[in-house]
Amino acid sequence: MESPVRNMIGKDTVIKGDVESSGDIRIDGKLIGSLKSNGKIVVGQTGVIEGDLNCKQADISGMVKGILKCDELTTLKATSHVEVDMTTKQLCIEVGAVFTGKCQMTQPTVTPAK
Repeated sequence: MESPVRNMIGKDTVIKGDVESSGDIRIDGKLIGSLKSNGKIVVGQTGVIEGDLNCKQADISGMVKGILKCDELTTLKATSHVEVDMTTKQLCIEVGAVFTGKCQMTQPTVTPAK
């Protein structure tokens, strides 16, 4: 079985445009545009995203401004500064994180008892 694809945008890199990845991606530089991943998006402490994010999981230590749609877990680390309208299944916010915006929690699918 192959491991998922891992991509990285380095600290001194600026990308203007939309990015799509079938695997995990880490942002330590700056992305101005949307980011879509079928895996996990990690925004490092020096990472900045100005645009929409759509992913399976998000782990944010840097700055994000836009709309965030996460299928599973979103984690806002203590160093994060996030200004988003968020939809996520689970949310973990560490002490020290700055979160401005709205959050809508998606409901897990529950099978009714017979």
